Amino acid sequence: MKGETFEFCHILSGRVEISEDGGDTFSFGAGDSFVMKPGFVGQWKTLETLRKIYVTATPVAE
Repeated sequence: MKGETFEFCHILSGRVEISEDGGDTFSFGAGDSFVMKPGFVGQWKTLETLRKIYVTATPVAE
C-alpha cells in the first residue's frame, strides 16, 4: 500500500510498468509524468533502469 501521500513522478529515462490491483496497467517512459494517489495498492515493475524526479505531498486535514 502506498501510504498517505500523493507522489508526482516525471520520468527522465528508462521505463516502468505500474499495475493497480484489480485495475489497469500503465507503462511510462522518458518524458512521461503521473501521480500516484494515497492508498495506491499494486505493483511497480522497472522494465529499464529508471531515473525520475519525484515530489511527495501529504494532504492537509481541514
